[in-house]
Amino acid sequence: QVQLVESGGGLVQAGGSLRLSCAASGRTFSTYAMGWFRQAPGKEREFVAAISRIGTSTRYADSVKGRFLISRDNVKNMVYLQMNSLKPEDTAVYYCARGLGWPEIEYDYWGQGTQVTVSS
Repeated sequence: QVQLVESGGGLVQAGGSLRLSCAASGRTFSTYAMGWFRQAPGKEREFVAAISRIGTSTRYADSVKGRFLISRDNVKNMVYLQMNSLKPEDTAVYYCARGLGWPEIEYDYWGQGTQVTVSS
């Protein structure tokens, strides 16, 4: 059974930074792409960023390009999302997900999410 556990969320002022972490169980972490998604109240879940199996390729939603950075550590089975210059509209529950394929990714496991709240 695969488990994805997010951490690092919290309350931050606009312009601030947060670093989200996602810990993955299992021995095959490096064979999967990983992604971050978010869901704001009353909105659908949306894509934020993705990283390929060994981290050589990344992709971002236009709304976070230049502000967010996704990275991974395949030794520690971790994926990270560094979020800078945060805006109130970044407020959401953030989820990490495991995926197959690149650049088309099919996500099969999701974490429970971590809340990020950005105050103005």
